[in-house]
Formats: sequence, structure tokens, C-alpha cells
Amino acid sequence: MKMEIDCRDLSVREINRTIKEAVKNGEKRIVLLNPGAKHYLAAGVVGDVEIIVKGSAGYFAGTMIHGVRMIIEKNAGWFAGDNMTDGYIEIQGTAGDGVGQGIYGGTIVVRGNAGARTGEIMKNGTIIIGGNSDFMTGLYMMGGRMIVLGNLRGMAGESIVRGAIYFKGEVDSLGKNAKIVEIDEQDEEWLKEILKAHDFPAFTEKFRKIVPIKKRFVYGSAPSEEG
Repeated sequence: MKMEIDCRDLSVREINRTIKEAVKNGEKRIVLLNPGAKHYLAAGVVGDVEIIVKGSAGYFAGTMIHGVRMIIEKNAGWFAGDNMTDGYIEIQGTAGDGVGQGIYGGTIVVRGNAGARTGEIMKNGTIIIGGNSDFMTGLYMMGGRMIVLGNLRGMAGESIVRGAIYFKGEVDSLGKNAKIVEIDEQDEEWLKEILKAHDFPAFTEKFRKIVPIKKRFVYGSAPSEEG
């Protein structure tokens, strides 16, 4: 069974209120019809529920969700998955700037390309980009892992503190405190497993990764080598 919400004539406040009431009442599958690229779809929803967006979502889709499985069947605007703590977001088209900004956990999968600053200040979790990712991918990244199957634009890994950006294509340029290293056997096994789980081809021998040169920053001093 599934619940359908026609979003055409509803405000986002009404849509999200209806979703949250449905989750409270035990609904497990909610389909959003005619989403019209509205902003903040499913913002702050918590619970074991699948939300399917039959179209494109605007800014901040799935922001601050926990435990939700969200499928966006077309594109998503800026900051999809912002500050999510747990759950799964799949964007079957392209994503705008800042996808996965500040996430604490969970997984975000973008089947197409992503805009600038993917994974900015992410703390944990996993982001997979099936195409290219624009400039400053991993800006101020503080943890977690990112996979980019295409190319990275300039200043990749700018001011990265922790975490890793795995990539298969080319890098226009690296940001400050970022370096490229080869993957090890543990990386290779993890890549094979997660790419297979999300229906991506796993040519792991082509991957490299971006990691921080130095791991800890202290205000007013140079970054240290400490973990």
C-alpha cells in the first residue's frame, strides 16, 4: 500500500505537515505527485518511510531527515540532503550545488552530475556521484567518504580536514591541504561492495583518492599532522 499526495496546489508547509502526520500514523510509502520543483520537500522528516518524488525537487530536498529513504526521480536543486543524519537519498537526474552539505550520516546517490561544493563540511556518511562534480568538491570536508565516477573541477578537496574523495576521472586542480594518493586493498574492497550495492560498475583499479595533507587545524596556528 502507498499514500499519494498531489503537491500541485499545496504549499510546502502543507506537504511536509501531511507527510509527518502520515509517518506518525505508520505510513511506510508516500508518493509525491506534481512536486513542481518545490523547495524543502520532506524537510525534517524522521522515521522508517520511503518517499518517492515523481519529478524534480527544489532547494534543500530532504534536509535534516533521519531514517528516511527518499527517491527523487528527476533533478534536485541546491543543498539536497543538507544536514541529514541518517537515511538514503537517491537523485536520478542531476543535483545542484552543495549536495550533501554538512551531512552527519546516511548515503546520498546522484546518478548524474553534481554542482559545486559537493559534500561541503560533511562530517560522516557517504556521497556517490555518478557523473562529474563541479568546483570545490569536498570543501572543508570533516569526515565521511565521497565517490565521484566522473571528473572533478578545480580546487577539489579545498581545505579538507578529514575523510576521503575517491575519483575515477580527471582533476582540474587541487585545493589547499589536499593531496592525491593511491587506493589500498581495503579501499578497493569497500569500493567494489558499495558500487555494486548501488548498481554502479566497479572498475576499482582506476580509482585514486584525495585526502588531507595535514589532519587537524587549530585556529591561530598551522595545521598539525595529528589525527
